[in-house]
Amino acid sequence: MSRRIPLHDITPPAAVDPGSVDLYAARQKIHTKAFNGFFRNVRVIGGALLLLLYFGTVWLDWNSRQAVWWNLPERQFHVFGATFWPQDFILLSGLLIVAAFGLFFITVYAGRVWCGYTCPQSVWTWIFMWCEKITEGDRHQRIRLDNASASANKLLRKTAKHSLWLLIGLVTGITFVGYFSPIRELCLALVTGAADGWAYFWVGFFTLATYVNAGWLREQVCVYMCPYARFQSVMFDQDTLIVSYDPRRGEPRGARRKDTDRAVQDLGDCIDCTLCVQVCPTGIDIRDGLQIECIGCAACIDACDSVMDKMDYPRGLISYTTEHNLAGHTTRTLRPRLIGYAAVLLLMIGLLASAFVLRPLTDLDVSKDRMLYRETLQGHIENVYSLKVLNKDQVAHTYLLQATGLPALDWHGTRELHVPAGASQTLVVSLSSAPQAVPASSNEVTFVARDIDDSTQRVEVRSRFTGPQVRQ
Repeated sequence: MSRRIPLHDITPPAAVDPGSVDLYAARQKIHTKAFNGFFRNVRVIGGALLLLLYFGTVWLDWNSRQAVWWNLPERQFHVFGATFWPQDFILLSGLLIVAAFGLFFITVYAGRVWCGYTCPQSVWTWIFMWCEKITEGDRHQRIRLDNASASANKLLRKTAKHSLWLLIGLVTGITFVGYFSPIRELCLALVTGAADGWAYFWVGFFTLATYVNAGWLREQVCVYMCPYARFQSVMFDQDTLIVSYDPRRGEPRGARRKDTDRAVQDLGDCIDCTLCVQVCPTGIDIRDGLQIECIGCAACIDACDSVMDKMDYPRGLISYTTEHNLAGHTTRTLRPRLIGYAAVLLLMIGLLASAFVLRPLTDLDVSKDRMLYRETLQGHIENVYSLKVLNKDQVAHTYLLQATGLPALDWHGTRELHVPAGASQTLVVSLSSAPQAVPASSNEVTFVARDIDDSTQRVEVRSRFTGPQVRQ
């Protein structure tokens, strides 16, 4: 019996085109080098302010409650001195539109600065990279540690790093859930075991999400998962500020001593030190031109400027510049697209501010009982209604309720309703009228809720008053 040879042993390997790119290549771990510089300091200060805003706001109090609290069970959304209800979600839509146009405007002007300086994915990734540095050392030390065989030192350092990552993820998760459940009660309940299962689930979910995104996925979120990386290039033009390498000045690149005469060796300013690659959080070489992976963080600018200082060369070999500048032309700051986005942004901000200021602070919801009508002992036609009055103001109000629309319409129930600040009250009332005063089987009536102390606070809601079929 002949030996059966596996197929892969007799199939010749496919020819590989040396100019092809493997789109399914395995991810190469990026080890970034620590650096200092102007743009790093800007990013640190900006990130610190954003972290203070995120972690600090949740602990602020306002009128004996948490200042920012999305109270989903009560469908109340408290933002400092304002209380929003589901009826106000049009304002949220407006806010999202303003944020979108703001992002479009800044992208046209300065590229992906949102990604490099303020995106939560970038901010948390830089924090996790700092944790790597203090537990495993700088770039060359981390590379050596990853390639080293298992040891107690490696286990200790890896454990310390992942412990810090999980701790940061846990604090992030608790803070996020704290915006939906009062943070002080939440922390106490989590520690004592009194929190419900959903609280533990969501804290665990966001802890794990932070740990995975900032610790493991990192640049892959920016390159493969974030839609902004895909459509932002459409908003670029030749006058958009982008992080770019100046090949006219840098080429031909080559290593040299500080005292080397560049003119003799026919070299550009780039000494090919690759520091711009070593500090890049996405692992690209900015000298290859603008790439989708570039998040505009300017880490390569800081690294290159430090080398230029050591070589006594002028800064700016890598800089925020434009395609027009690189081509030797003048950059146009004011251009139709930028002006258009700015005009629409200002218009949307004005409309949103007006909608917020002019929004009614009183809302009335009227629900008619499912029973069409009933006859009273006096022979009158009676309809039952459920009235819900919402007070969106930060002070309590007393409202006077009434109904109009039919002659001799009698009100049965309380006419005055006291509603605390930022709360709602429900009242069941009935309206009745003599049969001869009800002209049709379905008649329009108007309910009115008016603030007793402020006549300008008035809201009207139409409903129906039903009766027997009127014979012609």
